[in-house]
Amino acid sequence: MSTITIQLEENLNRRLIAAAERLGKSPDALILESIAQMVEEMELDDEFHRVADERWAKILVTGESISWDDARAYLKVRARGETATPPPPRKTTAS
Repeated sequence: MSTITIQLEENLNRRLIAAAERLGKSPDALILESIAQMVEEMELDDEFHRVADERWAKILVTGESISWDDARAYLKVRARGETATPPPPRKTTAS
């Protein structure tokens, strides 16, 4: 395990201690959980953007996409727990 030393302004340190006490945790545990949560969110965000870029590249190559109205109708049916046929892609003018 690595050790990192950080300096906190006195006000932030007091707030950290108070928050940790409310949660029944040590300040160190709260800091570690917060860092882990932030890193996970960043990784998920990176993956979201990777997938979006990949899908956009496919749209540019094929010229096909699904209209928002069709996608929305499909998702509403699926959200109700019903089976739905995915809408067919259509040619688009992506730019």
